[in-house]
Amino acid sequence: MTDKRLVLTTCSSIEEARDIAQALVNRQLAACVNIVPQIESVYRWQGEVETAAECLLVIKTTVEALDRLRAALSELHSYELPEQIEIAIEDGSEAYLKWIGESVGGF
Repeated sequence: MTDKRLVLTTCSSIEEARDIAQALVNRQLAACVNIVPQIESVYRWQGEVETAAECLLVIKTTVEALDRLRAALSELHSYELPEQIEIAIEDGSEAYLKWIGESVGGF
C-alpha cells in the first residue's frame, strides 16, 4: 500500500471538469487529473431515478492532501453533493508514484 490515492468525481460539463482539474493542479492538490468526457450516469436523487450526461474526473493525489482536496471540490463544484470517492493505490511504477508525491504540495 502507498500513500497515493485516486479520487473520483463527476461534473455536469466539460467546462466545469476543466475548471476543477486546472484548479486542483494549480493548487498542488493533484498531480494529474484525467477528464473522461461523455459518460452517462444513472442515480437516485431525492427519491427519484435520474439520468445525466456527465464527465468523470480521475484525480491523482496523496493521503496528506485529501482533506484539502475534499474542501476544494466542495468549493469549486456546482453539485449540491459532489461525488468524492477515494481509492487507495496499492502499487505502481515507483517513478510515477514518486512524481505524484513531488507534484502534490506538502503542507
